Amino acid sequence: MSAVAEQGPPPGGPVHRAGADDRTSGHMNRRAAGHTDRHTVGRTAWGTARTVLRLHRTALLVWATAVVVLSGWLVWLTEVGVKEELAEWEACARAEQDLCDMAVGWVGYSESLGWAGLLISYLFLAVAAFAGGALVGRELENGTARLAWTQGITPARWLTAKLAVPALVLTAGATALVLVYRWAWGAHRNLTYNGWMGDDAYLSRGPATLAYALCALALGAFTALLLRRALPALVVSVAATGLLAFVLAQYRGSFWPALTRTSVANGADPPDNAWELESGALVHGHRTPDVDYWRCDGTAAETRRCLDDLGITGYYTTYHPESHYWPIHLVETGIVLAVAALATAAAFLLLRRRTASATAA
Repeated sequence: MSAVAEQGPPPGGPVHRAGADDRTSGHMNRRAAGHTDRHTVGRTAWGTARTVLRLHRTALLVWATAVVVLSGWLVWLTEVGVKEELAEWEACARAEQDLCDMAVGWVGYSESLGWAGLLISYLFLAVAAFAGGALVGRELENGTARLAWTQGITPARWLTAKLAVPALVLTAGATALVLVYRWAWGAHRNLTYNGWMGDDAYLSRGPATLAYALCALALGAFTALLLRRALPALVVSVAATGLLAFVLAQYRGSFWPALTRTSVANGADPPDNAWELESGALVHGHRTPDVDYWRCDGTAAETRRCLDDLGITGYYTTYHPESHYWPIHLVETGIVLAVAALATAAAFLLLRRRTASATAA
């Protein structure tokens, strides 16, 4: 009995339990460490975002004011300011006067609505100026960005916050403006002489407004990282974003297949509210836009002989009906978002190369 007691427990028993306890303790420690890391990362991310909001609170207030003022202007214009024009239009309709209602709304409602649409459509130029100048360019020029990178904030996280926080603010404001303008633009179409493809109505009635704003943000950040000077980055950002919008506007008619109407009579008029791209004459069956067939005048026989001499057998008009608005608009939105994605990727790549070379040096 004493010999058995002196031997104690089996050799493997306590050792096995100790190993299990060690593994359990290690697993719990790793879980605790992972939880702490995630908590720290989340706290750091929120702290970085809060820093961006606090640093650029003036720009945030300006943007919020612009959204509120433009939205309020559109609501007042549609609900209150339009009453006089509506009364004049209804009086014209009751009097059955020809062309009486054509002048109603030109100076008041329609013109004011057009200015509001232009401001909403081209707000992205202000976004480009802010992104290239104050948001990124000024911090790189003053050295505050490098100071932040030495305080536990990686360059990638810094740039992510610089882009993500303004992107969220822009998304909220631009969405509100688009929804209000769409409502205002469609409320009194009988008084609105702004075509659906006009500079004031095309961008401001759909997601292209937001796409251009996000693209301006990305291009501004990339330009600032490239130049590292606030004022030059501001100028180049605005110029690059404006050039992009100008080029896309020139090719907008080709974003979706257009329709063509032909006629053997005097002209082939497009349907109402259509966006006419090209019109001309059919010369020996071929579309020719620059034929001076208007000079063929006189009697019917003289006109026909003149047209025969020119080889004109009919007329054509190439156009987009109003139903093509959304296909054209969404194609342009996709192109702009693709440019924004490329600019964002280029900004992160450039930042990584710049910081890596600086660390190596």
